[in-house]
Amino acid sequence: MTQNGEETAPHRRPEIAGLRLAMDGPDPQPAPEPPELPQDRSQAILEAAKQIGALLKRAGHPFALAGSVAVYAHGGSRYLQHDADFAILPDDAEAVAASLREAGLAVRTPPEDWLLKTTCHGQNVDIIFELAHEPVTRDMLDRAHVLPVDSVLMPVLCPTDLIRSLISAFSEHYCDFGSVLPVARAVREKVDWDVVRATCGDEPMPAAFLFLLERLNVIEPTEGQS
Repeated sequence: MTQNGEETAPHRRPEIAGLRLAMDGPDPQPAPEPPELPQDRSQAILEAAKQIGALLKRAGHPFALAGSVAVYAHGGSRYLQHDADFAILPDDAEAVAASLREAGLAVRTPPEDWLLKTTCHGQNVDIIFELAHEPVTRDMLDRAHVLPVDSVLMPVLCPTDLIRSLISAFSEHYCDFGSVLPVARAVREKVDWDVVRATCGDEPMPAAFLFLLERLNVIEPTEGQS
């Protein structure tokens, strides 16, 4: 206090609700969360294949891994773009569907009458009992190779059956040679090309693809051809 009794504390301005100094700026906003990194789609497909394969093994269902993941298991590219495919016997379809449901997976029946569909790790999984318009057979599953699929052992379609299933599907309405050519290159030394020619080489589109493989020196031409 001063000698005359007045307070020496500085005079305070009355509070005004909502008053801010200009330098304060607007209320700070929370920092935006960084965008999620792109999902490794190939690894997600592999994880789905591993889980479904392990489930089918535990349930005792005969099966073989097919499609692009089977190509990967045989030494092909790890770049997977679509889904995981499993071949099963037609008579086992209902039992396999029951096992998937018991594991908590939804099973869908599409309009096509040769497969079932489910989803695992956010990826589509096709349970197929007909390959290239032919029923999956016990002999086909017996020819499967037991291979590690990203550390999980499971039966995988043999390379000859794998190639047959891919090129036998060629038709005038679907003839994507570009997607199958890298597969043929990757497994060419493991395929019995005589069997492939004997079983599907008379059809126009598979024959054209085999001719392309010969011209590109992926496979040897048949005897009598140059």
